[in-house]
Amino acid sequence: MAEPTGNVELTGRLRALLEEHGPPPGGAFRCSYLPGREARHVTLLPSPVVPGLYQSFMELNFRRSGRTFYRPACDGCAACQMIRLPVAEFAPNRAQRRCQKRNADVEVVVQTPKPTEAKRRLFARYLRARHDGAMDASPESFERFLYDSPLLSVEMEFRVGERLIGVGLADAEPQALSAVYFFFDPDEEPRSPGVLNVLALVEEARRREQAWLYLGYWVKGSRTMDYKIGYRPCEVLEPDGTWSRFG
Repeated sequence: MAEPTGNVELTGRLRALLEEHGPPPGGAFRCSYLPGREARHVTLLPSPVVPGLYQSFMELNFRRSGRTFYRPACDGCAACQMIRLPVAEFAPNRAQRRCQKRNADVEVVVQTPKPTEAKRRLFARYLRARHDGAMDASPESFERFLYDSPLLSVEMEFRVGERLIGVGLADAEPQALSAVYFFFDPDEEPRSPGVLNVLALVEEARRREQAWLYLGYWVKGSRTMDYKIGYRPCEVLEPDGTWSRFG
């Protein structure tokens, strides 16, 4: 097992503070990943959020949603495990290379995040095709969910000519990128746009000379999350705070 990385001293201080003064988990709600289960979260609203702080939180299995940092604290379950790629070592497999060739006509534009009506309409189409109606695509919810961030974030537009086919957002830490969310034109699903987004994030992390790409949670047994283990080599955060390597 690999030892924790990033700012080890800061991560250690955060761990001690959370153990001594951390808030209790909130109320139970339906688990989004595993059927028939209930989930609970510990939530924090840290301020200020200085560079490097979020990576230390990710070392403790926290994710960001808007301005809130959260981690699962479910009764009898620890299936949500942070997963990351060492970008210098990552090599696409055959299927991922085929995806790259299939999308040779796609231009990736990296920029400062900016909500637009065209992106919101694409987001709404994506939700209608891929989700159960629980998420809201109103302008206020769209901007709050994807563009209200206490961190330095980047946005990737995926375009074929003038046509927008996908949008990915990521948080930028000194040593890492962290994928936030990706949505795309449902008609373009044969292109495997989700794979293309991860490969583009790897290249952007390399361009920035960052060591890691964090992909959020891997949930073993969840059909919607299990794909992440297919990017190799990768590391998964264990409950004891160490990282297990796959591939």
